[in-house]
Amino acid sequence: MGKPTGFKEFQRQTVPYRDPVLRLGDYGEIFTEPPVEHLQQQGARCMDCGVPFCQSINGCPVDNLIPEWNDLVYNNRWRDALDRLHKTNNFPEFTGRACPAPCEGACVLGITDPPVTIKNIENAIIDRGFAEGWITPNLPEKRTGKKVAIVGSGPAGLAAADQLNKAGHLVTVYERADRIGGLLMYGIPNMKLGKDVVDRRVDLLREEGITFITNANVGPADADVTQISTAHRETKNIDPANLLDEFDAVLLATGATKPRDLPIPGRELSGIYMAMEFLTANTKCLLDDNNDELISAEDKNVVVIGGGDTGTDCIGTSIRQGCKSMINLEIVPQPPDERAPDNPWPQWPRIFRTDYGHEESAVKFGSDPRTYTVETVDFISDGNGAVKAIKTVQVDWSKPQENGPPFSRIEGSEKELPADIVLLAMGFLGPEAYLAESLGLDLDPRSNYKAQHGPFATSIEKVFAAGDCRRGQSLVVWAINEGRGAARSIDRFLMGDSRLPAPGIAMADAV
Repeated sequence: MGKPTGFKEFQRQTVPYRDPVLRLGDYGEIFTEPPVEHLQQQGARCMDCGVPFCQSINGCPVDNLIPEWNDLVYNNRWRDALDRLHKTNNFPEFTGRACPAPCEGACVLGITDPPVTIKNIENAIIDRGFAEGWITPNLPEKRTGKKVAIVGSGPAGLAAADQLNKAGHLVTVYERADRIGGLLMYGIPNMKLGKDVVDRRVDLLREEGITFITNANVGPADADVTQISTAHRETKNIDPANLLDEFDAVLLATGATKPRDLPIPGRELSGIYMAMEFLTANTKCLLDDNNDELISAEDKNVVVIGGGDTGTDCIGTSIRQGCKSMINLEIVPQPPDERAPDNPWPQWPRIFRTDYGHEESAVKFGSDPRTYTVETVDFISDGNGAVKAIKTVQVDWSKPQENGPPFSRIEGSEKELPADIVLLAMGFLGPEAYLAESLGLDLDPRSNYKAQHGPFATSIEKVFAAGDCRRGQSLVVWAINEGRGAARSIDRFLMGDSRLPAPGIAMADAV
């Protein structure tokens, strides 16, 4: 694919982010627009490999036709590249910005050389499609008369809605927040995914016939959603039994929204927040141009506990708010610079990476904010009910405790770190329980909605589940995979057969 000798002639060059000094002054997207020639050259690096592992079980969950659109970009056939991209991915503008690109980790070229810049090319294709006006509403030719309710408007819910609408069904999406998008709207900050990008796609789906209802929490009448986040202040509860009566099928795509807590001494102190609470409040204040409910890190010592994308987003947001200092603590060891022997290609490379927030912190404060193998053991009070510091201890993963944690604390390594705000970014434990309890839904051992990948059917007739609420915390591209798969399953349930494409890769849940 591309130029036969391109992988030998050209080096990998990613599209650079905006200068960190400049981007710290705003919440605009961190990305820059590359020259067409740059993208064509990078597309030329795509090899004519016998088996494109970028589309394999370890690569792209939606089976993106990556070698094909790399070749089309190299040959300046952008409209054709866009058509190939949309064959498998409903929302390339989301994955092109927010997906960590497992496809690049599985790129065959990556065995011996840096892989193709797949993510950059994908994002450029979709952005050009919108810029050229090639992406317009595409209404179904006829309606089936069947009605489907989708609970949750994140990437899984939106992908399912798009596919079911294409099949001619009448789709209504319920979202408990005040804006459509779920994780895309309030979980990923503006600088990584502009909300105009989300709204642009939602507006397109609305024009195609999908109905969106916001401030609508599907759950028991006494569910207290006002405590969830600032985005749900006007939310009203909707009895799920009413949806079962009114619709021919219901899809649960609520996400994994129950955060992992840190129940150590002092947890009740003020100034300690879940990461999503902090990020949601910041995004909502930006969108509403109102700082009344902002959780501000201005002039404060901030400690982020936990890494990953969410931890990075907390770092970048806190620095833009004007924090005094930044520390990021992780209990796990620092990853190696290169693949370890037990992490061979084409698995996702578990290596040390510097993301945008780490780079920004280094520019602002002079060093990378991350410290590894650190356990937080105590939140220390200022005497007035607020946190002022945290107590930590170093841990040794080479000495697991018998019948205990897989590490030991190192004696004499205790430290006290100043902390006016602590942000907990330690992942998620599954969906909140109230909807499953209201429906009497079976759960799996990890408290997710129990439904097999492929059928996506739950223990209740005509109720399906997809995305993080079924799979567990995962990637945006996996959410799209599951939304597409659930749509096909629902279409078959309603019509006896389906012409919707099968989900990217029919694989076991263990993958």
